[in-house]
Amino acid sequence: MTDSFLKTPDQTNPDPSTLRERFMAQGLDRGDLDADPIGQFHAWYQQAIDARLPEPNAMSIATVDADGQPSLRTVLLKLFDADGFVFFTNYESRKARQIDANDRVALLFPWVALARQVKILGRASRIPTAESLKYFLTRARGSRIGAWASPQSQVITSRSLLEQKVAEVKRRFGDGDVPLPDFWGGYRVVPASIEFWQGRESRLHDRFRYTRTTTEGGDGWHIERLAP
Repeated sequence: MTDSFLKTPDQTNPDPSTLRERFMAQGLDRGDLDADPIGQFHAWYQQAIDARLPEPNAMSIATVDADGQPSLRTVLLKLFDADGFVFFTNYESRKARQIDANDRVALLFPWVALARQVKILGRASRIPTAESLKYFLTRARGSRIGAWASPQSQVITSRSLLEQKVAEVKRRFGDGDVPLPDFWGGYRVVPASIEFWQGRESRLHDRFRYTRTTTEGGDGWHIERLAP
């Protein structure tokens, strides 16, 4: 894991239409791709930041329950590196329970303003507590209190009950440190495949998929173009 978590700009988002037009016009060629999909993701993510997209680290994550029913929600990517993509949640939430039962997940970064998508298939697993604590300590105090107060995904009868729980947590910790809850932490999604989708005119989009390969020499990536 790298030493710092993702930070995104606070500036007001300008009109990215000229960037969208430019990216659609230039398209995506095989020769332009980084041999490593994490390197390619970093390049695209940086361009999303430079375009000042709102929350470029927002990603949808799909999980499946015991009956095979998919579930989808948006979370924030907080770190990515050669080992995968990391997000944080309540371990008692619906997504966490489904991941613990079936670790196969899908991620989607919908950078629509740039006519781009990144689609990731992989397996999710909990990160070490020490790594979750490192991130938890970077959160604003209110967010740390919220992690304690919210019984995520459980039914509540009113918002006032949630506000009462927040008040209880504030009284409990006073002006002292708010520790990491034992029911809260991170998951790392280790990708098996990563697809980069670049929109083009007439819906003749450019799509390239990296698929993880394993040989005696170690893991690598096979790249292939997909029809739109």
